[in-house]
Amino acid sequence: MYQDPNAFDPNDDDAVSDTAIAIVGMSCRFANARGLDAYWSLLSEGREGVETYSDEELIAAGVSPAMLRNRNYVRRGAPLTDMECFDASLFGLSPRDAAIMDPQHRHFLECAWEALENAGHTPQRFDGTIGVFAGSGHNAYMPYNLLTNPKLVRDVGLFLLRHTSNDKDFLTTRVSYLFDLKGPSINVQTACSTSLVSIHMAAQSLISGECDMAIAGGTSIELPHRQGYVFEEGEILSPDGHCRPFDADSQGTVFGSGVAVVALRRLADAIEAGDHIYAVLRGSAINNDGAGKVGYLAPSVDGQAKVIAEALAMADVDAGSISYVEAHGTGTPVGDPIEIAALTQAFRQSTDRVGHCAIGSVKANIGHTDTAAGAAGLIKVALSLHNRELPASLNFTAPNPGCAFEGSPFRVQAARAPWLTAGGRGPPSRAARASARSASAAPMRMSCLRKRRRGAPAAAAAAARSC
Repeated sequence: MYQDPNAFDPNDDDAVSDTAIAIVGMSCRFANARGLDAYWSLLSEGREGVETYSDEELIAAGVSPAMLRNRNYVRRGAPLTDMECFDASLFGLSPRDAAIMDPQHRHFLECAWEALENAGHTPQRFDGTIGVFAGSGHNAYMPYNLLTNPKLVRDVGLFLLRHTSNDKDFLTTRVSYLFDLKGPSINVQTACSTSLVSIHMAAQSLISGECDMAIAGGTSIELPHRQGYVFEEGEILSPDGHCRPFDADSQGTVFGSGVAVVALRRLADAIEAGDHIYAVLRGSAINNDGAGKVGYLAPSVDGQAKVIAEALAMADVDAGSISYVEAHGTGTPVGDPIEIAALTQAFRQSTDRVGHCAIGSVKANIGHTDTAAGAAGLIKVALSLHNRELPASLNFTAPNPGCAFEGSPFRVQAARAPWLTAGGRGPPSRAARASARSASAAPMRMSCLRKRRRGAPAAAAAAARSC
């Protein structure tokens, strides 16, 4: 990724390849971070969005006093501050339509619109087709809030309750309908790799010419909201509500709610239009472990290493030139070492450097946002490059011995620091977002342009000037 605006040459055939995809707009909502500015503040200041609930808050959220007496009940969570809120009138929806819609769909609608606004484009004035690629988490809203109301079910009907407002199959097509978008509208469901796979598929659609801009990402909102969880020995949840990626004391993760959306264009088109460019995706790849692992829920070193190596090859990137990897990093004592082993195996195909590449995970800040997790990490990388700074990977004191960092290409980014190249000179050039747990990866090249697109909104122009 080129970070120096003066170093980016739009006439460079290597930089502006036919497969290069520009991130021209972004939007996000996470625990204690609504929007890009709040998200960057959370990251750069080294704060946890995961919060501790009081007993009074938990009882108000529906937790029973008996559950609070359970010694394994963890009073921690990563909620969305305005989870219940929605601007229905913006989309021409009635109060009843809004009330029966899954909050995951509501927030994705708003973030999709915000991503287009951030890109400086409106669907009505965009000269080309716009596609949508995304997925949502488990829909608990319908069984908890709708099916428990017999009158509502009788008046609206089960078919309309499911098909128009709640089913995962209709997340993207509702966006396409309300925004009048004519490009592909694809719902993607691959568990915690959903948003990164959505971005991969969106990029492929742009490369093939199926669309001229694409909205891609994911949404996941936990219901019941603002509640803790019961810790069970041997499962992946943290016993104390803190996620410690790659740390010697790592014991598990914390699930959180979030929405993450990016707007993508072919790089050549973005340059021609004068779009502000956050980052350029140089290559991506997806695969599956098959049966090559100890169990269905277990990750595979070989499967992850193969897809990372394939993504590097697609991007034509030497692993020795990568200065940062935003990892899956759930803070589990087994998963983290497997991820580092896979990344090391892939990097060793093109570099023998030791400790040159920083690594971190945003899950320590906002929890594991499930279907939105990959895009959450991707947006973190783009914002980090935009600000030329690496935030600290939180809750790290000593490396997990199982990760075997010594002799590997990696070191944990334990403190906030300016982001330099892998050689330690000047602004960063390349980074990667890896979702090794689900075996998908996306190396990127960064561009920051100080060029204003004709007719671009003032906010977009200000963002471009701030690079």
